[in-house]
Amino acid sequence: MSEDRRRVLVIEDDHDLSRAVANLLGDEGFVVEQRYDGESGFAEALKGDYQVIVLDIMLPRRNGFSVCQDLRNAGVETPLLMLTAKEGELDEVEGFEVGADDFLHKPFERSILIARINALLRRSERGRPQQLSVGTVTLDPLRRTVESSRRLVTLTPREFALLEYLMVHAGQALAKTQILDAVWGRDFNGDPNIVEVYIGYLRRKIDSPTEPSIIRTVRGVGYCARGD
Repeated sequence: MSEDRRRVLVIEDDHDLSRAVANLLGDEGFVVEQRYDGESGFAEALKGDYQVIVLDIMLPRRNGFSVCQDLRNAGVETPLLMLTAKEGELDEVEGFEVGADDFLHKPFERSILIARINALLRRSERGRPQQLSVGTVTLDPLRRTVESSRRLVTLTPREFALLEYLMVHAGQALAKTQILDAVWGRDFNGDPNIVEVYIGYLRRKIDSPTEPSIIRTVRGVGYCARGD
């Protein structure tokens, strides 16, 4: 990818953090523009030609949710990574509802930030994500909807990410460590049994009483999404 295609807009009111992110991205070959409040960030995002936007939630003048929603309403489809200092999934739910593409919790590792931005770039280069179907379950990555046996299912952002990962790799046996790295991130230090817990959540929400679950346990390995 050429330099003029690697432009990133960072909208973050913490000047030290913004400078650190800009320096890091600059070292990786990105051209970075910085804005420190929601109003000027929104204006720059509208007029600028950026491949990724890094957007903090808590901003002066207008918050990140408002900025993201108005950008999407204006037809700006630039991949957008939201930053949040809060724990939990409520910010993620609202962020995805207004059109964010990914989330990163502060503080974060430098390698994780770069990996997330590169993933957004790759996804953008491949074009809009296609609808996924395994058995009676259908997942739309763009609209962020899931249907099971033509029934709309409500998932948390983490449940959605887990199901999407399994469906993208349908037919493959995935180890719990692979799932943890992909869905929870390599910096996750909690109990690895969280994968089993969330698999249980998903099964209760998407399984049909008349059909076998699309999420199969692969003994000694992990899990696999299959529709047969």
